[in-house]
Amino acid sequence: MIQFHIIDVLMPNLDFDKVRRWIDLVVEKSDFKLGELHYFFCSDDTLLNINRDRLGHDFYTDIVTFPLDDCMEFISSEFCISLDRVAENCLTFGRTFESELLRVMIHGVLHLIGFDDLNEKDQANMRLKEEESLIIYYNQL
Repeated sequence: MIQFHIIDVLMPNLDFDKVRRWIDLVVEKSDFKLGELHYFFCSDDTLLNINRDRLGHDFYTDIVTFPLDDCMEFISSEFCISLDRVAENCLTFGRTFESELLRVMIHGVLHLIGFDDLNEKDQANMRLKEEESLIIYYNQL
């Protein structure tokens, strides 16, 4: 089950049924099963407060991930995404808002299925997996 929630922003304009099918497909191709995913869309300020309060990090970010289980078989998590940060990133990286939001959304899932981005090699591999996932999204019928 995948659910989308808003905190202090307007709901982004996405085909949420298509997004659900896409995420389910990415998870399935990674030999995991989909549990519960909750995406919370919010502002920079809200995510900064969550980052400070829950993780002790005092910086802006586009996404924080809170796994709901040990992710050994089922993928279950809460994701908090700053739409302000996504908007800034799409300008910085020359992407559309939709593609940047989808990239951030799948980035959290990729972390749960075992990909990391702590060093340059892992970052390059994460970008590759994000791109592969976006190709799947845009090639869906």
